[in-house]
Amino acid sequence: MLNDDYTPMEFVVVVIQEYFSKDLETATQIMLKIHLDGKGVCGIYTKDVAATKVDQVLEAALKAGHPLKCISEPVE
Repeated sequence: MLNDDYTPMEFVVVVIQEYFSKDLETATQIMLKIHLDGKGVCGIYTKDVAATKVDQVLEAALKAGHPLKCISEPVE
């Protein structure tokens, strides 16, 4: 997930909990990493599952009116 200056941190935490099945503490830690480093890893999945999760996050952000971006990258 990529940082931006507009999406509320609370929304990012909820998205991480809902779509990546993280507890509140873990989701908060991931959100802070995204905030501080510009991006963060929410999970490692197969290519198809990752693509679905990216689509779900982007759709949720769009519906909520936030510019949150989520991408998938291959693991090296």
